[in-house]
Amino acid sequence: MNFTVAIVGRPNVGKSTLFNRLVGKKLALVDDTPGVTRDRRPGDAKLIDLRFTIIDTAGLEQSGPETLQGRMWMQTEAAIDEADLTLFVVDAKYGLTPADETLGEMLRRRGKPVVLVANKSEAKGSDGGYYDAFTLGLGEPVAISAEHGQGMIDLRDAIVAAIGEDRAFPPQVDEAETNVDVRDEMGAEDEDFEPEYDETKPLRVAIIGRPNAGKSTLINRFLGEDRLLTGPEAGITRDSISVEWEWRGRTIKMFDTAGMRKKARVQEKLEKLSVADSLRSIRFAESVVIVFDATIPFEKQDLQLVDLVIREGRAAILAFNKWDLVEDPQALLADLREKTERLLPQARGIRAVPISGQTGYGLDKLMQSIIDTDKVWNRRISTARLNRWLDGTQIQHPPPAVSGRRLKLKYMTQVKARPPGFMINCTRPDAVPESYIRYLTNGLRNDFDMPGVPIRIHLRASDNPFENKKKKR
Repeated sequence: MNFTVAIVGRPNVGKSTLFNRLVGKKLALVDDTPGVTRDRRPGDAKLIDLRFTIIDTAGLEQSGPETLQGRMWMQTEAAIDEADLTLFVVDAKYGLTPADETLGEMLRRRGKPVVLVANKSEAKGSDGGYYDAFTLGLGEPVAISAEHGQGMIDLRDAIVAAIGEDRAFPPQVDEAETNVDVRDEMGAEDEDFEPEYDETKPLRVAIIGRPNAGKSTLINRFLGEDRLLTGPEAGITRDSISVEWEWRGRTIKMFDTAGMRKKARVQEKLEKLSVADSLRSIRFAESVVIVFDATIPFEKQDLQLVDLVIREGRAAILAFNKWDLVEDPQALLADLREKTERLLPQARGIRAVPISGQTGYGLDKLMQSIIDTDKVWNRRISTARLNRWLDGTQIQHPPPAVSGRRLKLKYMTQVKARPPGFMINCTRPDAVPESYIRYLTNGLRNDFDMPGVPIRIHLRASDNPFENKKKKR
């Protein structure tokens, strides 16, 4: 992206609505409640022919630095310092307030380019608020409606005038394509072919857990800065915020999500929106770290979150946070290992790491566990090895006889990875008991070293060439 733009203003003037309009997706939560946005959220914006990075921010609420509102405003100030241009949004329908004047004065002192935006200009009686905006001394306001997409061309022209055409439209450099997609000539047809794991591809990781488990603190420790809003209050994070960083030369895109309580306790519309946003992050991610509070681990909600991740087919890793508060680490670690095996049989062998987001203890081990689990999640096993394994498994423990007829498992192949999925050709697939499928699943997990990831086995009947032919008399 050529330049960065921050959207600022007091609460409930439509900053997140404008953010969603510019990125072309409903990424930021929008509600009539003031102060929905708390963290600063970046996105890739497109406005007519402009391409730039946009940052949504929390609204200005004057309060002490030790309060939640004060910490929210510190995040907004960081976004203003990071940006090349600021979109100062005011409410044309409601008019100016002392908070608008305070923010306008602060932006003038910063000396950076500012575009004054009068939102909600489609409302009846908005002319008064539009003309009041001139008194801020930041130039002519741009009348828009972020809700309905009105005034976007005028906003584009104002941004170009403020940032300069050279910055808005840098010359394009023709680069020779050096990355050529070379596919292995053997392809998937070769029964002995097993592709290698790509150690360089970016990795998407979602951090989930109950409220106040320390998810945002953990990500801040990874980044080495106070990028996400944290504090003793439960439920600070509302939007799912993505941040990028590098770990040992590999790009990691990490998603901080809102804490998820029991479904029966989620009553407010805003919290429902936050939970839905967290669920979308789980589906978008490849690996999911479920953060447990080590002082009160294995609550019912923790187990349900792990089960949700497994059912979604994601690579799951457990992180027991707040390890610095544990009095007897060795005894607790042994207890947690026993409970993990007993309470999570559907994720046998799942990796669990004790960490402390506050002190940084165990973070390298957690990242290594994420990489190792992702390798298993992407693993492909050759058809030849699978069929040798299937023959040996049936000799060791033959399929049961159903209605006096023995079941036959004839052929096995891996049909997908991410997570590993297998297809077995057999006689009477509907008659194969669940207990035998679990036996095969556990055998695959142990013999091919695939701990902690969901394994899916599908049964299919062999094709019968005489099925549709009439019997001769």
